[in-house]
Amino acid sequence: MHIGYAAMLEQVQPSAVIENCIAAEAHGFRGIMATDHFQPWLPRHRASAHVWTMLGAIGAHTTGDLGPGVTTPGFRTHPAVVAQAAATLATLYPGRAWLGVGSGDALNEHITGGYWPEPAERIDRMFEAVDIIRKLFTASLAGRDTRHRGEHFRMESTRLWTMPPAAPPVFVATAGPVTARRAGRNADGLITVAADVERLAPLLARFAEGAREAGRDADTLPRVLQLPLSWAPTEEQALAQAHAEWPIAALRMRRGDVRSPYDFEQLVRGVTPDDMRASMLISADPDVHRAQIQRYADLGFTRIYLHNVGPNQREWLEVFGRDVLPKVRA
Repeated sequence: MHIGYAAMLEQVQPSAVIENCIAAEAHGFRGIMATDHFQPWLPRHRASAHVWTMLGAIGAHTTGDLGPGVTTPGFRTHPAVVAQAAATLATLYPGRAWLGVGSGDALNEHITGGYWPEPAERIDRMFEAVDIIRKLFTASLAGRDTRHRGEHFRMESTRLWTMPPAAPPVFVATAGPVTARRAGRNADGLITVAADVERLAPLLARFAEGAREAGRDADTLPRVLQLPLSWAPTEEQALAQAHAEWPIAALRMRRGDVRSPYDFEQLVRGVTPDDMRASMLISADPDVHRAQIQRYADLGFTRIYLHNVGPNQREWLEVFGRDVLPKVRA
């Protein structure tokens, strides 16, 4: 089973991120998913490194797959520039790099001062951005220019002058079945965040449906899951670190329109320990975590990137590398 490490660039300082990624690989984690934030979720995290800079450095110190999970083309960064970054990463690390694309959060994307659209428009922009990226990859591999005139983006005739032998795959992030079906038709894979199995099963089904409509075999396409959890040596520590470090997991609201870490700080003031227990798996028992990971693997996810929300990364990586990862079946 392909289990990787979620490097939370908005939660950990850059040098520690690289050290954690090295430790993760040493303990059997097979790849790195690095988050793309301009601001942290909460002021207490005090970090938010540039994802492409970090991926270049992480790749030099590891040997597994790596990619942004996820970046948002079209607000902070034009899709063509995202394509250039992904192609460069894939050239540096052939066969390892992938590109995760999402529709974005105001927390990171509103900073350029433009209009912040409603979710439906953000999703349309995302798929148009994917179209530009894939057109650039295809044309550049063929040694020719391409251009784009769409509803949301323009690109003059150009190509990517640095390209790997094969374009990196493009995965689309979604939490809804309609977008999952579009992803099946237009992307090379799907990314989502852990939720109840009853909610994720229809998501995978719609992704497969979209793939079949495009004449592709859904079983060959990656289904990627980011899985937040809280492990510590005791139940009390596991709960305390979840409540202190990742209370945003318990927010029952649409987070995409919140613009500031300080606004999130106010929103999480009412989150209780009971809310945290209902929002993620919190346990000191590695086998309880193994069983949850296994449920997602059995559901059909082919890659699972684990995010332990606490600061105890080294201890957690050692325990999971020894007691959890070897026992999860594909």
